[in-house]
Amino acid sequence: MHALQGSLFDQTDEIRLGPLRGMRRTDLGAGAWVDHLPGWLTGADALFESLAADVPWHAERRQMYDREVAVPRLLSYYRAGEMLPHPVLTEARTALSRHYADELGEPFVTAGLCLYRDGRDSVAWHGDRTGRSATEDTMVAILSVGDPRDLAIRPRDGGPTLLRLPLGHGDLVVMGGSCQRTMEHAVPKSTRAVGPRISIQFRTRGVA
Repeated sequence: MHALQGSLFDQTDEIRLGPLRGMRRTDLGAGAWVDHLPGWLTGADALFESLAADVPWHAERRQMYDREVAVPRLLSYYRAGEMLPHPVLTEARTALSRHYADELGEPFVTAGLCLYRDGRDSVAWHGDRTGRSATEDTMVAILSVGDPRDLAIRPRDGGPTLLRLPLGHGDLVVMGGSCQRTMEHAVPKSTRAVGPRISIQFRTRGVA
């Protein structure tokens, strides 16, 4: 794993969340939208180091067509009711549940973590359509720490990329409305020399 290149703009070990005002919403059409707030978390490099060391990361293998392949990232998952690996993640989940209460109508309850070790780690085009999100509008909120990696979003039936956001160093993105059903998102591989990144995905009940 490459070494993390710290942010020049976040030189503090105090890990804390900022306010959620200033969120910018992009309407993607077909009932889908994305909210984006750069630098929601300060002390993001310190949180990265804590999570990289303390989270029980594991590798997975998945069936793809006629062969089994390694998932190109490390994973960890925290079910509803399980203690999260750092108090600020619990605080973030609570703040997001409160902020989106009127639109979402329910709290975020789970947390999935992904560790992208370098530019070879990635996520292919997909929507989070396992469970209720296959038929219902929902939200997925992602907090990123570490070196920025692009999150790309395009229509599910193909077509050009509608949005590409470099996420890292405490950035927040929330995909809402019909986004998981009508859009796909990916973290493409990078040929650039990039350091590691951790994303924390908060989801509601019955969404994966």
